[in-house]
Order: sequence, then structure tokens, then C-alpha cells
Amino acid sequence: MADYRKTPEALAALTPEQYRVTQQSGTERPGTGALLGNKAPGIYVDIVSGEPLFASSDKYESGCGWPSFTKPIEPANVAELRDVTHGMLRTEVRSTHGDSHLGHVFPDGPRDRGGLRYCINSASLRFVARDDMEAEGYGAYLSQVEEIA
Repeated sequence: MADYRKTPEALAALTPEQYRVTQQSGTERPGTGALLGNKAPGIYVDIVSGEPLFASSDKYESGCGWPSFTKPIEPANVAELRDVTHGMLRTEVRSTHGDSHLGHVFPDGPRDRGGLRYCINSASLRFVARDDMEAEGYGAYLSQVEEIA
């Protein structure tokens, strides 16, 4: 098993926006995230710890302005916490090992795929293309990523 954790080196490599989102529970402006329109096959990992979070096969266009997923690729890597900030009751999503703020989960996702919408900041994610997954140590998740057409 890989050693997924937050390190000083990983934090130092973050852009100011990635740091604000992951370490200060920030939110990127809707429609601005680099991974919003990404349709390539692969997985999305925590920008800080590298722990696998979501598969491209579970990504969908929700229209909310952030990358949206129906479920985590590895549920143990995604912690859900009660969030009462901004006068709302929401469920915050954080990476388990890196403790990075990822976004929020809502119960308005596609009903035929479980009904959840994981609304995730691009700034908290790093995309690993299907062709690079084995070399980067994510080969165990290849079966959860759709075939390249």
C-alpha cells in the first residue's frame, strides 16, 4: 500500500490557489477550474497526498461549475464532515490521508448512479491519465477506468 500523506514538500509545491483551497477550505470560482472540462480517461488524486479519489468513469457534467463525480474511487480516502459555514448545512468532503479540502457532496446527483454529486474543486486534484496510471503506482485502479476508445 502506498504511503499517502501531507508533506512539507508537497505543500511547498502548491500554487497559492491550490493552497487556499486545500489548506484553508477555500472554493475556486465556478467555471474556472482547469479540470472542469477534462473528459480524458484516468483518475483524480489528491494534489497534496496523491491518494486516489475519483475515476473519470464517475465524472459527469452537472452544470454546477465544478468537476462533479457520482462516487469516490476509494471510499476510505474520502471523509465526509458536517459543514455549517456560510449559514448553510452541507457535507464537506476532505481527503482522508492528506486532509485536503476537496469540496462538498450533495444528494442531487444522477438517481440511476446513486443520487450523489461530489462537487470538487479542480485546485484540490491532480489528474493521472489512464496511460500513466501503472507507471505512477495506480495500476490497481485501471479496472475502474473506462477503456480508451
